[in-house]
Amino acid sequence: MLLLLLGLVLFLGAHSVRIVADGWRASTIAAIGEKPWKGAYSLVSIAGFVLIVVGFSLARQQGPHLLWPAPSVWTRHLAALLTLFAFILVAAAYVPGNAIKLAVRDPMVLGVAVWAFAHLLANNTEVDVLLFGAFLAWAVTDYVAAQKRRRTEGSTSAQPTAAVPKSVSGTKTVATIVVGAVAWAVFAFWLHGWWIGVRPFG
Repeated sequence: MLLLLLGLVLFLGAHSVRIVADGWRASTIAAIGEKPWKGAYSLVSIAGFVLIVVGFSLARQQGPHLLWPAPSVWTRHLAALLTLFAFILVAAAYVPGNAIKLAVRDPMVLGVAVWAFAHLLANNTEVDVLLFGAFLAWAVTDYVAAQKRRRTEGSTSAQPTAAVPKSVSGTKTVATIVVGAVAWAVFAFWLHGWWIGVRPFG
């Protein structure tokens, strides 16, 4: 559990700098340069991610500590559906010119929130609640902070504050949905069982 906690602190801490210390972040980038900042940020994030994966696996091997009775079967189906939406949202962050990104502005963060919430619905162990609860809390906080920052910056500058498409394409929106759905299917039916050790569909 200690490794998982350390990983969460490193990974989510690195991704929370702009939420809690945006001014310090800006001054540090100005002082050392954008590339060194991105390099340090990436190293801390990778280290945190590795610790999360290893720590989560070790914690599950030590035996589940149940916090409440096993969720009903329907929660697994709902979680699978929500996770599909999460994959589509993440895809929307990378496919240019899609309507989803224009509508939600921060599809990656929103996708993480939906993914974490879905897994909280279908799991009842201490380690699951710690992992997915931490990601859900971070995602909601980051999404709210981004919206607030965008409104503040938008009121003081004529420049756009987020890289959203000025125009959208129906074809690219459909492509976003297809890419997200295919990625979800590959992960749900094959990679999830191989990587996590749990098969969502039996």
